[in-house]
Amino acid sequence: MMNPMQDEFKEDAPAEAGKIKERKKTSDKQPVGTTGFLSRWMNNLVGIGLGEPLLRIGTNVLSVIAIAAVIVLVQAFYEREQNPVRADEQVPGPAATAAVDIDIVPAEDVFLVEGISRSAQLHTNMPSRPRQDITTYTVQDGDTVFGIAEKFGLEPQTILWGNYNVLLDDPHSLKPGQELNILPVDGVYWEWLGGITFGSWAEFYGVTPADIIEFPGNHLDPNTVGDYNNANVKPGTWLIIPGGKREFVSWSAPLGVTRENPASARVLGAGACEPVSGGAVGYGYFVYPTNNHYLSGFDYSPKANHLGIDLAGNTGEAVYASDAGVIVYAGWNDYGYGNMIMVDHGNGFQTLYAHLSALNAGCGQSVGQGEVIGAIGSTGRSSGAHLHFELMAGSKVNPWDYLPPP
Repeated sequence: MMNPMQDEFKEDAPAEAGKIKERKKTSDKQPVGTTGFLSRWMNNLVGIGLGEPLLRIGTNVLSVIAIAAVIVLVQAFYEREQNPVRADEQVPGPAATAAVDIDIVPAEDVFLVEGISRSAQLHTNMPSRPRQDITTYTVQDGDTVFGIAEKFGLEPQTILWGNYNVLLDDPHSLKPGQELNILPVDGVYWEWLGGITFGSWAEFYGVTPADIIEFPGNHLDPNTVGDYNNANVKPGTWLIIPGGKREFVSWSAPLGVTRENPASARVLGAGACEPVSGGAVGYGYFVYPTNNHYLSGFDYSPKANHLGIDLAGNTGEAVYASDAGVIVYAGWNDYGYGNMIMVDHGNGFQTLYAHLSALNAGCGQSVGQGEVIGAIGSTGRSSGAHLHFELMAGSKVNPWDYLPPP
């Protein structure tokens, strides 16, 4: 016999089951969310074999987007650092240009560019103009006529011709402390004294009156000068003679001092000798008169009025006769040679030995080639101890042409 409760349960069970089934159907018809949709979509793609390729593509796309974002952020950062603008200074429209006084800005701060920076150069090299006026130069220790001429781009004779009152046409007269005139061009500097026509005076130096009058350094007004050939120039005016030349005033020993006529050398000083008959005759070739065979001073140079060679040596060293002969001058010379000996070789040649500190032979004495006749010194107008040596054969010749190789 069935329990009434069980009967009631059996009657209610189908009803409950129907309700549960109804709720299940209702839940199946509810809207599906985005997550569920993507999940089913991915499951479908995986099911047909496209999941993995699409995953790779998506990863790459995301990477590209990330890199682009980083670049944009970096550019924005650097623009902000290089052009900082405060919020309260931002105004619409074009930015105002600041006025800068370049005179107060250091040169090295003006040009802020990459690479090698260079400061502004305020000095501009301009070509120097040729000199037109005379300048003054003070002679220094070690100076020579040749060196001074080279320093100013002139010929050696121009130094002598511009300073006759100081140097007397003798390069040995150069001494430290002297004030020399340095001409602006090669030529002569001389005093116009009048007494002759200006044209004749110019012709003596080998130039025309116009060369002198129109030279800017002479500061002459052609309008007041008048006729160039008879120029109205005040006597006593010192003038630059551009391109001019003149004969040197001789300070050296005269030529033709022979044993038969040594009196021609009396104008030179107390060392002149009396006539000599006979005596030694030279061989016609020459040896060095000093132990050293090189220069210690001036070379042979007609341009500088130096017609001998200055051979090196110390005070007291021996001086030798360059060839055999007879002494026709022995003693002091008044023209800058100091103690001097001259030897006549009896064959048309004479030799001269100057600035001696001692004499070992006297007037009229015959000497052999290589015999000691004196000692090196620095007497007279001398720039230091050396032997000034000259060789004459009707005129003064270059001793190097007759001496053996050094």
